[in-house]
Amino acid sequence: MRLKSLEIKGFKSFANETVLHFNADVTGVVGPNGSGKSNVVDAIRWVLGEQKSSQLRLDKMASIIFNGTKKRKEGQMAQVTLTFDNTKNVLPTDYTSVAISRILYRSGESEYRLNGVSCRLKDITSLFLDTGIGPDSYAIIALNMVEDMLSDREQARRKMFEQAAGVSKYKARKHETQQKLEATAADLDRVEDLLFEITDQLKKLEKQADRAQKYYELKAEYKTISVELAVNNLASHKKPTRN
Repeated sequence: MRLKSLEIKGFKSFANETVLHFNADVTGVVGPNGSGKSNVVDAIRWVLGEQKSSQLRLDKMASIIFNGTKKRKEGQMAQVTLTFDNTKNVLPTDYTSVAISRILYRSGESEYRLNGVSCRLKDITSLFLDTGIGPDSYAIIALNMVEDMLSDREQARRKMFEQAAGVSKYKARKHETQQKLEATAADLDRVEDLLFEITDQLKKLEKQADRAQKYYELKAEYKTISVELAVNNLASHKKPTRN
């Protein structure tokens, strides 16, 4: 699997649609200060699912959309697309070419696409889980990451070795499983609370049912007695009187 192209439009300083082709082996992006080198790395991390604006050197995620200049209006959306060659079937899909896109509109709406079809971030994360490619992957190294590795800040070297050894994907799956277990435990607690409430309600309903049953029994008995009384009264009125 290799990266074929990177398409950027309305992302940070890339106001116009820009396409970077990686037809040959590329190990780095170089250029003078202010040329947008870091924005290229940010674009790759963003389309792979980066959610923290601070990791993209922004105060808020909405600032990722081209903010305009004195001569040009601000953009209404930011879109980044990564296209990979999958002829060796490294990615678990039948497509020989895989394109993932992320779009953010100024209205706040956002979407992910996989080969042009809307999808979830989870779908993209699962697709690249076993490849070592992700928003925090050391397959894409920014300048600040080099400094982190040299100073071993927050165990940066260990994270890099774990990714290289393929351990990080199992840690990610373990974390996801733990989250599911915690969610299941919370659901079970809620079920127990509901059962307690239902049991208490059932006791009240049983008492009401007993009272209702008693009422109908007394009503039936009253009806029977009333009928007998009426018959007796009628019989007494029909008896002949003596002169």
